[in-house]
Amino acid sequence: MTKQLKSITLVVGLAFLTLGKAQSTDQSALDNFLDTLGQHDKFMGTIVVLDKGKEVYAHTVGHTNFDQRAKADAHTLYRIGSISKTLTATLVLKAVEEGRLELSNSVDNYFPTMPNANQITLAQLLDHHSGIHNFTGDPSFAQWRTEKKTEREMVDIISQGGIDFKPGTQGEYSNSNYVLLSYILQKVYSKPYGQILQEQIIAPLQLKETRFGDEHIPDGMKVRSYTYEIQWNPVVDTDLSIPMGAGAILMSAHDLAGFVEALFGGKLLSQPSLDTMLTITDGYGLGVFKTELLGKTAYTHDGKIDGFNAIYYFFPEERITYVMLSNAENYDLPILHRSIIAPYLGLPLALPKLAFYDVSQEELQALEGRYTGTDSPLVITISEQEGKLLAQPEGQRIYTMDAEGPNQFRHDKSGVTLEFDPAQQTMTMIQGGQELHFIRSQ
Repeated sequence: MTKQLKSITLVVGLAFLTLGKAQSTDQSALDNFLDTLGQHDKFMGTIVVLDKGKEVYAHTVGHTNFDQRAKADAHTLYRIGSISKTLTATLVLKAVEEGRLELSNSVDNYFPTMPNANQITLAQLLDHHSGIHNFTGDPSFAQWRTEKKTEREMVDIISQGGIDFKPGTQGEYSNSNYVLLSYILQKVYSKPYGQILQEQIIAPLQLKETRFGDEHIPDGMKVRSYTYEIQWNPVVDTDLSIPMGAGAILMSAHDLAGFVEALFGGKLLSQPSLDTMLTITDGYGLGVFKTELLGKTAYTHDGKIDGFNAIYYFFPEERITYVMLSNAENYDLPILHRSIIAPYLGLPLALPKLAFYDVSQEELQALEGRYTGTDSPLVITISEQEGKLLAQPEGQRIYTMDAEGPNQFRHDKSGVTLEFDPAQQTMTMIQGGQELHFIRSQ
């Protein structure tokens, strides 16, 4: 039987010139690109783009529950992970504007048992200069992350983690900072964090698809997240009593885009407060980062929790907002972001080539074996399962490779390509322009 190269080539090189904005974007090409990723187990989620506050693109692919084939849609709520920190930082700055807090307040006013509490300020919690150890980085975290925790339990856990450096001497990302800020907000408002979020952000912006925590969402309606290894496998959720304002917020992509537009558009904070938020020290703002993407300046934050992936970019010069929320991904997400954003920044639409090649089970089985590196100590076991080629570096996870041609396979997320020469019993691994050579030893 003749093999056929199913090549879905989505490369559009148009000269946009002065018409390089959303009006000239081939949105059907973007839809086709995302749909193709979804059909080939590469991505599930929602993307939204705003231009000066107006929605110019939105598309959803995938399922909220893969086993039940429950389709995701524009109203699907995803865990946004650490993007929650942008909302928490906003709440803290609003509390400062109301005179409830000062950024110079020290932590010992709220948690006197915390190491270095009298030396750590709220500002240092906000911009990750506190030195407080990140509890999610401890190996023991995986053992208790599914258990509900009280404030007292979390404060004890964070206190016992100790200090990694003297406050103010450097910046280092720590979820502990924003868990503590959540509790501080509850103390100064005498209200639960969720109620503060509702009153200060959700209600003023009329966000109808934003929640703090998911305990009131019926189990059958919760969005499940997945990782890919041969097939989509569900991820066990972290109990959201743990991350609090560091990572316990759920939003639809439309709500998150609306929040981002409102925040950076000056609708939530005064200009002095916004300027303070956007002041970058050692790479950290207050719940926000500054980056360059496609030659443009953007403010951003991402979020990763239990298989959920989230990111926003706000381009202040162009007033473009980009949001991606995902509950399952098996693709190089930075490539996806650049591909979707480019035309809305006035750049040519140039989508990656997605090629999927039909290969028989017999052909895959002929490649099976243990491959030993001739110029590296790496050993990779190649096997076939359910018509898919699997590559497992010794001591690592299994990677499912996609056929893109005869004896040529790729893994999009890692950027690895494997090329086989069955006659010579060899394999070449290509990644980032580097080649490693292997010979089949058994």
